[in-house]
Amino acid sequence: MSQSNVRLAAVFQKLSGRTALIPYITAGDPLVTSTPALMRSLVAAGADVIELGVPFSDPMADGPVIQRAGERAIAAGVGLVDVLAIVAQFRQTDTQTPVVLMGYANPIECMGQATFVREAALAGVDGVLVVDYTPEESEDFTRQLGEAGLDAIFLLAPTSTEARIRNLAAIARGYVYYVSLKGVTGAGNLDTEDVRRHLALIRRHISIPVGVGFGIRDAHSAQQLAQWADAVVIGSKLIEVIEQASHESGAEHAIEAAAQWLGSIHQALLQVKKG
Repeated sequence: MSQSNVRLAAVFQKLSGRTALIPYITAGDPLVTSTPALMRSLVAAGADVIELGVPFSDPMADGPVIQRAGERAIAAGVGLVDVLAIVAQFRQTDTQTPVVLMGYANPIECMGQATFVREAALAGVDGVLVVDYTPEESEDFTRQLGEAGLDAIFLLAPTSTEARIRNLAAIARGYVYYVSLKGVTGAGNLDTEDVRRHLALIRRHISIPVGVGFGIRDAHSAQQLAQWADAVVIGSKLIEVIEQASHESGAEHAIEAAAQWLGSIHQALLQVKKG
């Protein structure tokens, strides 16, 4: 198995104990033409890695906020080819910030796994998280990603068994994404003590960084989880900010509002002492 992607490995190495900030946005929302600028603004606001959502018509793990963003992007005609073009455009001005694509198997299967891996590598993608590719059924895809220098990133959940965690440790690269609660993105009732216990279990078997997402909606919840997590992933609340600002004042203002809000989370994380 290949080593972790260079950009992703470098990010976690340089943080030196600080928790990474990983915002999730949907490619093409609020506009396909503004997505690269939005990505650059988030980096300027403190994002260490960008998770870029691939719009899909049946997103089983996404709550209503991200579903709406995907629907808007699909209505604008955004598909996987467009997402890769967005990454390539972003790479014209940013060669350092890792970009992880997050989505579902269907668009990749339609393109073909080999074609997708080749085109993703050419565009400048660093990692791929496919919600419905289970580790047990994606060995060939994981191998192809590794050979192209891309990381296969997988989800763990509160229901994941210790045996599954051990199995994942053998193939996961980049970072592991721990889903902090049962349910879809944006759900509430975040139990930080439960997250702490699960992270301790995960780290018995997994040595790469562990990011935590689902349910992080403000500086306080981000700070709480940052005591133990290597990264916090924030999607639904950020997309809410984009959605509201775009509706009120247009896409350009949405970029400014998103960057301002993420900047407040970044500043909050800088104050955290790891537990």
